[in-house]
Amino acid sequence: MPEQWFQVVEADQIPSPALLVYPGRIEENIRRTIKMAGSPDRLRPHVKTHKMPEVIRMQLAQGITKFKGATIAELEMVAEAGGKDILFAYQPVGPNILRLRKLMVKYPDARFAAVADDPEVVSELDKAFSSGGRKLDVYVDVDCGMHRTGIEPGARAIELYSQIHKSKSLNAGGLHAYDGHNHETDFGRREELCEVEFALVETFAEELANEGLPVPEIVAGGTPTFPIHARHPERTCSPGTVFLWDYGYGTHLPDMDYLVAAVVLSRIISKPTGNRVCLDLGHKAVAAENPHPRVRFLNLLDGEAVMQSEEHLVLESANAANFKVGEVLYGVPRHICPTVALYAKASTVKEGHLTGEWEVQARARQITV
Repeated sequence: MPEQWFQVVEADQIPSPALLVYPGRIEENIRRTIKMAGSPDRLRPHVKTHKMPEVIRMQLAQGITKFKGATIAELEMVAEAGGKDILFAYQPVGPNILRLRKLMVKYPDARFAAVADDPEVVSELDKAFSSGGRKLDVYVDVDCGMHRTGIEPGARAIELYSQIHKSKSLNAGGLHAYDGHNHETDFGRREELCEVEFALVETFAEELANEGLPVPEIVAGGTPTFPIHARHPERTCSPGTVFLWDYGYGTHLPDMDYLVAAVVLSRIISKPTGNRVCLDLGHKAVAAENPHPRVRFLNLLDGEAVMQSEEHLVLESANAANFKVGEVLYGVPRHICPTVALYAKASTVKEGHLTGEWEVQARARQITV
């Protein structure tokens, strides 16, 4: 057995760079997520982080039945893996409207839904699903402070919800409110900001009820605000990163107790100077949208990034002399979601041994539909 949980006995069989996942740790993260929510029925996890059908099946095995995704491929992956309640948390436009309808035809036993914040899109959806025989559930996407997508609560939003409710081919599914801008490190500050902003969503839901408009579900938040929304039983929580975790959230959300369940395996390909090592972990192997450090190496903790290109990462370390060209380093990405999408497959590791591979199926923009 290896000395550390992340090490792999058969590392010499794994071409680098590679993505490693640890199913046992993923299962434990699923258990912790359900415990925080109080019940699997209160969860609608986002699948964008892992994009792997095996993780969907692991969640189904623990009682989670609802999911959400940001691409048609992610929705198809969930349906093929056995998910029966799938929300497209991305307003469908262009060909995606027809693709969504095709999904409903292909998987007649699954319930599909979408979000919308624009009356013209709602009209297009109503027209597109008019001859399909099944109604599409549509949630109003509420802007609760991020200002990325969504409609502000108010008269226009009520009118939009009413338009969905009155349409012949659509059902009003509820509200979707993502507060991804709130990732305050201090839990008290994060909680305060979340409650203030979400009070607007709650008031909006009450106004809809007063108008006789049903609100079957309120899908709330992502990972940083999950512990806060979990305290409100009327909200459905939709974290995503919790199942794999990363050092970005691990550092900035110290109140959230999750296990790192995915790492990148890299090798030293050169030692240009006495205190430098060059790895095969460039922009194409780890998410590069954040400034350095983009990855924290578990067996070279003092490694400091000094340059990175498409296929190279150069580190400086006082311990560089202790490593040889060809040796393996294991790194925790700062942002796991876009890192996973860089890999076609992930190698699975159990009790220090390589056990197989999982396809990162939904990294593709199209599977069949």
